[in-house]
Amino acid sequence: MTLGYLVALGGNLLFRQKSPPETMQSAVDSLRAALGPVRACSQTYRTPAFPLGSGPDFANAAALVESDLTPDAVLGTLHEIETAHGRRRTERWGPRTLDLDLIAAGDLIRPDAVEWGRWRALPPDRQLVEQPTNLILPHPRLQDRAFVLVPLMEVAPAWRHPLLNLTVREMHDNLTEEDRRSMVPWEDPGCQ
Repeated sequence: MTLGYLVALGGNLLFRQKSPPETMQSAVDSLRAALGPVRACSQTYRTPAFPLGSGPDFANAAALVESDLTPDAVLGTLHEIETAHGRRRTERWGPRTLDLDLIAAGDLIRPDAVEWGRWRALPPDRQLVEQPTNLILPHPRLQDRAFVLVPLMEVAPAWRHPLLNLTVREMHDNLTEEDRRSMVPWEDPGCQ
């Protein structure tokens, strides 16, 4: 079964003298080769590092990729692409050459609504130290993050969250004006 996968792309460190947007474009090329067609890709945005003050500004974008691979296989492929682009997982939410987050797989809920709700409600101090051992879909905090929702507006504004029953557009509109303004288009045209 072919699914539409929403993937968030980010990075804030050089990799082999390539800027973060250049590294992200290379990652999009790798997504095409490994997963399937990239149906849409957003422009690149400059965003403050999360959490604030934790490193240089990030480049962020989003892509809609179609694949007949399972969500676990897609996640494994995303990790392989990150590694091939110099990603080292040494610090949670630390600076990185490339970050590929699986945001959603169609309307799938993984592993179930109760576990998703537990991760969504996890307090910020626990988010720094706890990481799920299983894939959680949709991403439990996508509705809170401008650096995910602003690019997603360009690739899947009508996608509806299967648990919150909100579209990307509605979640985007629920962000504060300050959060939306924090997303500044990068000089780079974005992924293609």
